[in-house]
Amino acid sequence: MADKDSANSATKKSINNAVKDLQNTSNHGVRSNTKKPENSQSKNDNRAVKIFQQLIVIVIFVFIGAFVGYYFGVKGYEVKLKTEARDIKIINKDNEIADQVDFSRFWEVWQILNEKYIGKPIDPNVLLDGATHGMVASLDDPYTVYLNKDQNKMMLSSLNGKYEGIGAQLGYDDNKNLVIIAPLDGSPAESAGVKAGDIIYKIESESTAGISISEAVNKIRGPAGTPITLTLIREGVDEPFDVTIRRDEIKIDSVTWEDKGAGIAYIRVSRFGDTTNMEWARSVSEIKEQMPNLRGVIVDVRNNPGGYLESAVYISSEFVKSGTVVKEEFSDGTKQNFTVDHQGRLTDDDLNIAILINGGSASASEIVTGALKERKDGTIIGERSFGKGSVQRSEEFSDGAALHVTVAKWITPDNNWIDKTHAKFDDSVYNEIDENGKEIIGGFKPDIEVKLTEDDYNNKKDPQLDKAIEYLQEQK
Repeated sequence: MADKDSANSATKKSINNAVKDLQNTSNHGVRSNTKKPENSQSKNDNRAVKIFQQLIVIVIFVFIGAFVGYYFGVKGYEVKLKTEARDIKIINKDNEIADQVDFSRFWEVWQILNEKYIGKPIDPNVLLDGATHGMVASLDDPYTVYLNKDQNKMMLSSLNGKYEGIGAQLGYDDNKNLVIIAPLDGSPAESAGVKAGDIIYKIESESTAGISISEAVNKIRGPAGTPITLTLIREGVDEPFDVTIRRDEIKIDSVTWEDKGAGIAYIRVSRFGDTTNMEWARSVSEIKEQMPNLRGVIVDVRNNPGGYLESAVYISSEFVKSGTVVKEEFSDGTKQNFTVDHQGRLTDDDLNIAILINGGSASASEIVTGALKERKDGTIIGERSFGKGSVQRSEEFSDGAALHVTVAKWITPDNNWIDKTHAKFDDSVYNEIDENGKEIIGGFKPDIEVKLTEDDYNNKKDPQLDKAIEYLQEQK
């Protein structure tokens, strides 16, 4: 503002001086009429005309400057936008813009949209929200996502185990296809026959190509009682097929248990959410009270898409006496060990452990699997797990939105990284080469592989659970 005031002051002085000169010239000319010959009078008149013309030019420039200043001031647009991007004022931006980043293109696009887009008026908050989504999506990491307040609310309700929808966890496969990570126990999706690994080809006849997880969730969720049609692609099925699912209120306990006889307790963990630790503690108390002859435990994390790291550490600590249950490794090479966080009630050395996994077991489920396998000598039964070896942190904003950002990779106590997207073959002892010579990278390879067939599913048979019970019965 100081430079602008100085320019205005100089302009005013120039005008005043020009006016004074004109006045003096006019007065002198009047006096000259009586004292000087005709040719002197003509010179003075010419000088007066020139000064008057200069005055008119100055006034015109002042008017143009005022108009331009007003125009750009109203538009909120910096005159130096194209050459000096850092002169742009950004509200609530505390940090300096990096020297190597030129924000001029962003603001140019912003200005063009506001001036020329046919669908006016444009909500600037919608533009900002879209720009934020795009910036995060440019990282090409399906687990680093920006959620507006509505999307974040839905995500939190999923972890809390209560929302309205079909009851399925979504993700991406190796080819960036939208897939069902796992249908939740007792959910409308499970009842309709949706399976882990199904590719969602279309949602209500609209292609899912390029769709984000949050966009897909917004489309699929809806009021209880309303239908939604998904077009699925399934391995072993020749053509895509439609499944119509009636939405319902999804309210599912994250931990349940059963006495399977012969001193074997079966504990089902369907997610790692806000109430999981409390539900686990209650279940273990009931087991200890009702099963004094306890000799084996089956931990079932099939179709469990994960959740909170802290909950995975808590449940792992129920079985492991001491030491590390999982490690985090950051981009700068630093590591953080997560050790046993309390004295567990299932740490008896004579207690045999079986862990049930499948392709829908991901993230926190795999953390527990790794801890029980490598620190409790548990036996893994079922099918290879999903293979998500990264850790996200949630940055919550004041308006209810959130940024979930991948901050680290997690590795098992024995330093195995089971991520199927970024890990290499030598990063994990659980990788293998199949009969065709292809490297299978990511997830946990079961110690005892048992596949669940279409016939098993349709007839509600569970050979994986049956095998776990049989295995524990054989242990001394």
